[in-house]
Amino acid sequence: MLITTKIPISYLFNKVKHEIFYVLIIGGLVHYLTIQFENVIPVMPIAVPAFIGTAISVILSFKLSQSYDRWWEARKIWGSIVNDSRSFVLQLQSFVSKESHHEIRQIAFRHIAWCYSLGQNLRGLDAIENLQDFISNEDLEEIAKQSNKPLALLQLNTLQILELKEKRSLSIFSQIQINNTLVNFSNAMGMAERIKSTIFPVTYRIFLHFFIYIFIVTLSIALRDIKSYFEIPLLLTISTMFFLLEKSATHMQDPFRNRPTDTPMTAIARTIEINIKELLKESEIPKPQQPEKFYLS
Repeated sequence: MLITTKIPISYLFNKVKHEIFYVLIIGGLVHYLTIQFENVIPVMPIAVPAFIGTAISVILSFKLSQSYDRWWEARKIWGSIVNDSRSFVLQLQSFVSKESHHEIRQIAFRHIAWCYSLGQNLRGLDAIENLQDFISNEDLEEIAKQSNKPLALLQLNTLQILELKEKRSLSIFSQIQINNTLVNFSNAMGMAERIKSTIFPVTYRIFLHFFIYIFIVTLSIALRDIKSYFEIPLLLTISTMFFLLEKSATHMQDPFRNRPTDTPMTAIARTIEINIKELLKESEIPKPQQPEKFYLS
């Protein structure tokens, strides 16, 4: 997630460097052709590129709105995970008998592992990386057998809660309440996976880029009487704004792609770890996740 510190120019340039190169070539080529074939190429009224630019602005506004909705939904999902995680541990401490303190700690730590594993899994990274600090080797071997590692961790917690109920350390009513919270975790995971697997229509981006290049061509023809050392920078400036907005929308629409614009899942998981360990009165409490340069992962 991008934070309020200054975003480096290099980051912005790298997002649109290929498009800027294409605009430079197109602008230079069109300017050359309008000079060489001045009598063949008709005069282009400035109203034509102005109309196309307005249409592009409307399309970009729609895409930005839809992309932000996807990003914000992802953030709300992880916000609900934070709330349910706190409730989960409080329910364990309230419902499970004090003699089962070790089991409570084991389930709580396994849930911390689930938070980190879910973030890694959504980003397409190793879902069991660095989980050995929270779960046993037996658990690691068990979840390694399954393709969906976070789901396997949820199953282990569900089965252990069932064991507590069978040992009469947990009443049937309390088990139902805790299971409802586990269902919330499963639902949140499913919603995040839905966003991850639902691809924004690729043709939308292709058509938008096509219209921007058409805009560049028509604007270059309309500005045929302006010197190239004024025209080309103007084309680059206007097109760069369009492409930056389009790239920002494209990155926001995929909030789990391991980019600076992602939902800060690692930082949220660290917050959950801190909250749970404080509730358990653990002695070693980690510090909150620190930003990496200009973004929080």
